Amino acid sequence: MHRLLKALSLTLALAAFSVFTAGCGSGNTAQVRFVNAIQDTQDYGSTGLDIDFNGNKVFTDITYDQFSASTYSSVPSGNPTIAAFQTGSTPPANQVFSQAPPLGLNGGSQYTMVATGFASGGGSDVVILAPTDNNTEPANGSVNFRVINASPSGPNGSEQAVDVYILQNPNNGIEGQTPTFSNLAYKNTTSYIPLPINTANSGWELFVTITGSGTPYINAPITNFGSSTEGSICTLVLTDIPNGDEMNFTPIFLNDLNGCSN
Repeated sequence: MHRLLKALSLTLALAAFSVFTAGCGSGNTAQVRFVNAIQDTQDYGSTGLDIDFNGNKVFTDITYDQFSASTYSSVPSGNPTIAAFQTGSTPPANQVFSQAPPLGLNGGSQYTMVATGFASGGGSDVVILAPTDNNTEPANGSVNFRVINASPSGPNGSEQAVDVYILQNPNNGIEGQTPTFSNLAYKNTTSYIPLPINTANSGWELFVTITGSGTPYINAPITNFGSSTEGSICTLVLTDIPNGDEMNFTPIFLNDLNGCSN
């Protein structure tokens, strides 16, 4: 009888340990890359931001208009407290903002986290965007494009939504063309749209207009893609100009997979 009880106790202990270790696995962490799109970060007195998740430093010296490249770091899933401090500071000194992601982070998922808004409001005007990434390679010869609108001021300071065109060899600009993404408002992220690679010439041409307008505000090249033997993914982040009051003429180009730059 005693042997039976001992065996039962050992079985229960092993079961409890298995549940515990499973709970401590990858399901408790998400993968995040971080973009600093807070246009007055430097004016606030810092050349970069150190980013903490639940009090643990994950990203160091992310300057305005810069990012943690295409590499991801593990962070707690759920609703971790995300705090930014002027690079080199010892928390809690020189805190720029502290908040949780708006919708929470799912364990095992990948996110592009973008901090935007304004630091000058003591952190209350900072907005964190955290769209979920899909880095599964698309079909060979295809490019998955996505756009994040992290520009609080908008074109010419209009604070208006934008239309985004991604075109191959546009001889007449956007005349007669249909937007690739329509009516993209601040704080919103598009879905991924697959487009065939440009076989005639390398790259694309990016146009951004106020929604419904035929006048381009941004006209920028997109270059360096893969080939017909692989698929590519590219995320474009629209930001404000540094310490300004209008949309930046050059978006941030994130090379998600197999090449994307300007």
